[in-house]
Amino acid sequence: MGVTVRVITAGDKKTYPRKGDVVTIHYVGRLEDGSTFDSSLDRGEPFRTEIGVGKVIKGWDEAPSGVPQLSLGEKAILTATPDYAYGSRGFPPVIPPDSTLHFEVELLKIN
Repeated sequence: MGVTVRVITAGDKKTYPRKGDVVTIHYVGRLEDGSTFDSSLDRGEPFRTEIGVGKVIKGWDEAPSGVPQLSLGEKAILTATPDYAYGSRGFPPVIPPDSTLHFEVELLKIN
């Protein structure tokens, strides 16, 4: 299975995060039913993480899919199947087991 990417707004198409880069993103995470389980926008603060080193779910982390596929400024919906999200364990009580997740992600900065 894996990750699919649907571009909402194209980025610069030349600046991409590489393994070990720290990225700053805004995101909204939704379940299949459309309910939001997490949102950096709701918190009013972008999320920062090192990419490609296992600090986030596989669906965000691994090239050529996920965040490494996005160029600077790009906004897209990443759909991660359970094996690229939280799998059979889920993330109780917010994410049920075996959930496909949809993330609207905007790549704001690559440090």
